[in-house]
Amino acid sequence: MIVGMKCAPTGVKKIGQIKILAGLCAAQMLAACLIFTLTACARQNSPDTPQTVSSTLLPNAMNSDDSAPKPSINSARAMQYVRDVVAFGPRPIGSPNHKKLENYIVSHLRGVTVEDDAFTAETPEGRFPVRNIIAKFPGTRDGVIVIAGHYDTNYPLRNTAYVGANDGGSSTAILLELANQFRGKKREGYSVWLVWTDAEEAVKQWSATDSLYGTRHLAESWQKDGTLKKIKALLLTDMIADADLNIDQDMNSTPWLEKLVLQAATRLGYQSHFFGRSIPVEDDHLPFLHMGVPSADLIDLDYGYNNVFHHTPQDTLDKLSPKSLEIVGAVLMETVRLLDKM
Repeated sequence: MIVGMKCAPTGVKKIGQIKILAGLCAAQMLAACLIFTLTACARQNSPDTPQTVSSTLLPNAMNSDDSAPKPSINSARAMQYVRDVVAFGPRPIGSPNHKKLENYIVSHLRGVTVEDDAFTAETPEGRFPVRNIIAKFPGTRDGVIVIAGHYDTNYPLRNTAYVGANDGGSSTAILLELANQFRGKKREGYSVWLVWTDAEEAVKQWSATDSLYGTRHLAESWQKDGTLKKIKALLLTDMIADADLNIDQDMNSTPWLEKLVLQAATRLGYQSHFFGRSIPVEDDHLPFLHMGVPSADLIDLDYGYNNVFHHTPQDTLDKLSPKSLEIVGAVLMETVRLLDKM
């Protein structure tokens, strides 16, 4: 089945034409049917050529002798974080509610090393303060795994009832819950940095210069001070609490890292929620990806039929599920474990 794109409203994340996998093939049949690699899809196919999950992204045979405990998170607590975040109301950059949310995030990181990447962004609507919040959990290996997600809400919708429960709320919450999982525990692996990114949303109209203000600045800062060379992988979360969870395969992400995410999901039995369709997504991972950091965007851009709830006042708590937060949180934890073994 092919779904055509309607015109994107102001400020919406840019995506390519969506192509959904046809049929209900089992995983074994899917592996045999797929013939295009991700590179071929991205570089050779015309916009009208259906995109499917590449066979190179299907997981390797799972290690039957892998006896490591399967990770999990406290999904009820994560969902409560979403409720708390939504209770602030709209949270666009420069607003009082945005500042309240900043303080809320930091207040839940007591006992953790927290750093800021704060600056003033020049936008089509003027100058705004922007603050990326970074929580660091040291490991025993030389290198860093970054898990990121934005906490601002859509600026053009600032005077509506838009609360961004999924788009902004879910990514804020999952990082807070991951902080609980990493806090106070010795990491026998790479350091993990959780980054609440700011000013992801366009202020007027999504473009290369009007979007991703926080991560563009952070990537440049880390490039200048040498931090970028230490990052082994960046995992981005965005819109990950939809009750009908279907994480897209992002054609702009690093293929081997996407494959690792799918391997993690498969080990946990969550593979049916991942990579049912392939789309290129412009999101907070791009500034890092363009500077050579392996990056994967975990995003569900099928939020309601034909993405109807995205960037509308209908992005509310009743559309979300703690189970979806559990799935994504556990897959992130398992992906980190697999990265630690590499």
